[in-house]
Amino acid sequence: MKVASYEIVFQEVPGEVTLALNISGCPNRCKGCHSPHLWEDTGEELTPELLESLIDKYAHGITCVCFMGGDQDPEYVAQLAQLVQSRGYKTAWYSGRDWNLEADANPSTFHFSPFNFHLSPFTFIKTGPYIEALGGLKSPTTNQRFYKRENNTWLDQTALFRRK
Repeated sequence: MKVASYEIVFQEVPGEVTLALNISGCPNRCKGCHSPHLWEDTGEELTPELLESLIDKYAHGITCVCFMGGDQDPEYVAQLAQLVQSRGYKTAWYSGRDWNLEADANPSTFHFSPFNFHLSPFTFIKTGPYIEALGGLKSPTTNQRFYKRENNTWLDQTALFRRK
């Protein structure tokens, strides 16, 4: 898995100053995607060492690390999120897949063939493919959902993206 770019962002995770890692090699290829350049397998290998160096670089200015993509290997994303969590930061994952967290009988583990991984390293998860006609998280008709984990329960926080 490779990181094509990274930046400090303020909107992707409400209330957090976030180091967003833009992961390349996206298998979803959503029509109308705002980042089609991330479909290609480009960038630097996202190793634990690289992740640690980025966290160290921005340690005093961030509260969260967000993996923007990584659907090709969610187990690895969860492992990296565990590393971030061990450093005391919140973690977020923007996935383009439909992980139905509300219907999951066990909110700490997710089974999605061929993947079987723990969600416990994540504080926030955005789920759902981008569907052009429905819009992104800011759209009232979006299919995408943004969840926050509190006490092993996933709370839908999608409404935080809509202006009042």
